[in-house]
Amino acid sequence: MFSKIFGLNKSAYSKFLVCYIMKLKAITTLILSFALSIALFTDAKAQAEKKTLAVGDAMPAFSLIAQDGKVFNSADYAGKKFLVFYFYPKDESMVCTKEACSFRDSFNDFTKAGAMVIGINGGTVASHKEFSDHYKLPFTLLSDPDNKVYQLFGVKNTMFMTGRETFIVDLHGKIAFTYEAMLQGKKHADDALAYIKAHSTK
Repeated sequence: MFSKIFGLNKSAYSKFLVCYIMKLKAITTLILSFALSIALFTDAKAQAEKKTLAVGDAMPAFSLIAQDGKVFNSADYAGKKFLVFYFYPKDESMVCTKEACSFRDSFNDFTKAGAMVIGINGGTVASHKEFSDHYKLPFTLLSDPDNKVYQLFGVKNTMFMTGRETFIVDLHGKIAFTYEAMLQGKKHADDALAYIKAHSTK
């Protein structure tokens, strides 16, 4: 029917149809690429505008679920002890495991110095429970599935993953120390402990 309308024989019409479909695919690919570019630009712009909490800023109030299923309210601990919040990308990944085990190995030192260690990322409560059990982690892991607390602290994404950053909150509820290094998992624990020991009165 269409071949008659366009005045084409069957062979010519088939070639026309193939050419038309190929052009349509090319246009669709171009549109999708353009849309992806806009999305990436928008995300990059949002990341650039996101303000990371700095020394002297007040700790934001939040509530998240820990690996034991209990609710962790930051306000319940503010001002009572040093709080070491370390944000990490993924349970069981190589650097994250090394980081978690470093905090585990130094846990008694943190506790003696009056500090509480809390790990946070977007993993599920079940994932945190398995990770904690696997490596016998003695500290709290919080599930932040929508990255809301990541945003409250202004932790930026790195290499298409949620960032790795550590914050220490002092006895006045203020950010006292920050450290950011994507590939230096152990150093997060080492530097945080060094700060706590230098400023603890215990």
